[in-house]
Amino acid sequence: MARAEKRRTASTAAAAAETETEMPIRSTGHRRALYFAAFLVLADAALVALIVAFVPYTKIDWDAYMSQVDAFLEGERDYTKIEGDTGPLVYPAGFLYVYSAIKFLTGGHVFPAQILFGVLYIVNLSLVLLLYVKTEVLPWWALGLLCLSKRVHSIFVLRLFNDCFAMTLLHAAMVLIIYHKWYLGLVVFSGAVSVKMNVLLFAPSLLLLMVKVHITTAPCLYLFILPTVTLTKLFLQAMSIKGVFFALLGAAVVQVLLGMPFLLSHPVDYISRAFNLGRVFIHFWSVNFKFVPEKVFVSKELAIALLILHLTTLMIFAHYKWLKHEGGLFGFLHSRFKDSKSIKQLVSSQPRPSSLSIEHIVAVMFIGNFIGIVCARSLHYQFYSWYFYSLPFLLWKTRFQTPLRIILFLAVEFCWNIYPSTAYSSLLLLFLHLCILFGIWFSPAEYPYIHQ
Repeated sequence: MARAEKRRTASTAAAAAETETEMPIRSTGHRRALYFAAFLVLADAALVALIVAFVPYTKIDWDAYMSQVDAFLEGERDYTKIEGDTGPLVYPAGFLYVYSAIKFLTGGHVFPAQILFGVLYIVNLSLVLLLYVKTEVLPWWALGLLCLSKRVHSIFVLRLFNDCFAMTLLHAAMVLIIYHKWYLGLVVFSGAVSVKMNVLLFAPSLLLLMVKVHITTAPCLYLFILPTVTLTKLFLQAMSIKGVFFALLGAAVVQVLLGMPFLLSHPVDYISRAFNLGRVFIHFWSVNFKFVPEKVFVSKELAIALLILHLTTLMIFAHYKWLKHEGGLFGFLHSRFKDSKSIKQLVSSQPRPSSLSIEHIVAVMFIGNFIGIVCARSLHYQFYSWYFYSLPFLLWKTRFQTPLRIILFLAVEFCWNIYPSTAYSSLLLLFLHLCILFGIWFSPAEYPYIHQ
């Protein structure tokens, strides 16, 4: 016993000594990343100013946005009659509120709107850099990759797409979540969804994270935290089944409040237009499936096949990667409900408190969204902003050598800068996406919880 105790003491002392030697190294690397991130923000701010000043604005959707906002401000509440140059309004009501504010600030003029979007770009970049610095997955110099996309600069300050606001809000929500401000993060997440529904690609990942972490709060607060009925699934373990009901009610209340002006007059038109998950995009604008014949591209069979592939891939990653340390998906669910002896206990049961690591939170969010990107039937050029900022993180989660990571990053950027896309460029993009996804699959899963 005495010898065993001595061995344990020696082992503990050795581990403590190793930790003490590693601390200065990690601290130095962290400071270096912070300084370089600050430099990148300032340098990219200067670059954005130059782009706004000297690169011609590209007219795509701005006039349509302003026409839709004008119709809304003039009192139109029928979504089928709110249209622009590029077609009818297909975004939730939050989009109208955001661009109404932009019109108020800029008078509807392009140049001041570009300045506003330039500021938004820098805010978004700062949020993303904070996520990267906190995770410490990348070496400090690789943070520079986040500033190298010609296409993303164009999306923000030359095209003024609503994707920019949606993704900035999403990244803000992720920052709040890694600081364990879960409910405030969900409020911001709901704001992102109300601007554009692509943010729902992150919802399955957020579901998984919420079922793994324990949060306690008054049920009455649930009325104000979720954006859509879909997202109430996030609370399957973070709260009891009774809490899920309150979350469901909260989601409905939030949606009713946001859409109230339209639901009171034309409810069916609003719901069918703002939350249409079955939209068929034009084959010409597809960046990822241009090699597919148009007849196949617009078919329901392809849409259903990709949806099944999306959900199956998410389940596989959840079982074998994200819940690996909990015994897989079924083992995790068993541990969650095994002590419930009655319906009442099942309804009111609460999970064991746990705290997730920052790296795990960001990894699950980014990878889950990327799976949705890989399985998306159509990606338009502005959709690159949905996952560009996760690419360096995803590449450094693989076991690839650094030169290969950089080659893959530059190759993806190359595909997104080919206009118009071709069968070969879209096929190459799909191949690159699959390389990254399989690279992540064959990499070890990080330990999800904070070591106490």
